[in-house]
Amino acid sequence: MTGYYDYVLGLIPAALIGVTAALMSVGLPLVSAVPIGATVTIGLMGHAMFVNSPADGTPVRSDTPATAGSATASRPTPTNAD
Repeated sequence: MTGYYDYVLGLIPAALIGVTAALMSVGLPLVSAVPIGATVTIGLMGHAMFVNSPADGTPVRSDTPATAGSATASRPTPTNAD
């Protein structure tokens, strides 16, 4: 099953090469076309990481005991101040 992140991984090289080739075909030099293509690619990666992030957004409680009957699970873990 192909998901959003599979498409993003496929679009990264396609955008870099495609935008660079398209800009070069209209007469922009390679030195200018590559940074513009890279900017589009970075935009795709930024969208995948920050706008549509892979985290579900539900905070995980750390004070929930792993096993209900364990004596060590009921004690809170000490905080290291160092």
